[in-house]
Amino acid sequence: VISRVAVLTGTLYGLRGTGGTATIRRLRPNIPERGVGAHMEVTGDHHFKATPGVVYTCMLDPVALKASMPGCEEFKEVGPESYELTIKVGIAAIKGTYSGTVQVKDRDEGKSYRLLVSGGGKPGAVNGDAVMTLTEKDGGTLVLYHGDVKAQGAIARLGSRLLGGTAKLMIGQFMKAMEKQVEART
Repeated sequence: VISRVAVLTGTLYGLRGTGGTATIRRLRPNIPERGVGAHMEVTGDHHFKATPGVVYTCMLDPVALKASMPGCEEFKEVGPESYELTIKVGIAAIKGTYSGTVQVKDRDEGKSYRLLVSGGGKPGAVNGDAVMTLTEKDGGTLVLYHGDVKAQGAIARLGSRLLGGTAKLMIGQFMKAMEKQVEART
């Protein structure tokens, strides 16, 4: 999911030339005090070479999601539009296994949806709220995302550059893998 004093904008890692951008903005001090979380705003976009209907369906398909999430070991439905997941992250100080939940809310078929994400592991916990908006553009689909991420524990104390860079890296990996899932359906 996920620098502070300034806004960093750039091409997502691994997505050069595909039109994906991300912005990570820190909304709280660089190194939070013990017990206080860090809050970030995550925004960006990614262009897919498929219709909004295909992209929308794929981005909400549990099989495609599991295949696209970096380090996803488990992604199972536990209720209507509610999932449990386990992800193994191998990046620097946030290395570890995280378990959590994902809920899909406010669906507008083929156009937008909202994701509520919460999870934690030994290095700390993360809660996120993101809106995904799909629009037809240049013969494909532009996916815009905007979210708020709150981190606690050791994750929150990493500092803005590492946390923001990690978020951009993971979003980039997800979008690149999702491209393959979308391509397989067109």
